[in-house]
Amino acid sequence: MNEDFQKLFNTMMEQGTEMARLFNPALESFNPSALEKLFPTMSKDMMEMWFGKTFNREGLDARTRLLVTIGALTVLGAQAEPQLRLTIRHALEAGATQREIAEVIFQMSMFGGVPAMTKALEIAQTVFDENSGENA
Repeated sequence: MNEDFQKLFNTMMEQGTEMARLFNPALESFNPSALEKLFPTMSKDMMEMWFGKTFNREGLDARTRLLVTIGALTVLGAQAEPQLRLTIRHALEAGATQREIAEVIFQMSMFGGVPAMTKALEIAQTVFDENSGENA
């Protein structure tokens, strides 16, 4: 990043922070990563109702739909970390295996790049580790 671009980027970040503060002072200390704690993992039946066969009887089941969502969130990169973490937890609950989740993330390397894939795999591993702690 050259110096001029760095100055422009810093100015844009400062202006965005000030705009958020003016809209809502509470946003000044908002932590997007903490947002995922507001939404616990839904049960398999609830996910099937919302994302699976209830609204799309002839379409994808919840497990497949969540795997597709993991692919899309992987391509988005680090900006989707809380959403990716939550979707991985939901996919596991819906019956996806850790291997299937990793395969979807690997596949996205050709669309989102190796850095996006690596970040998504790191996120997935932390979810797998958390999940194994819950099952212990």
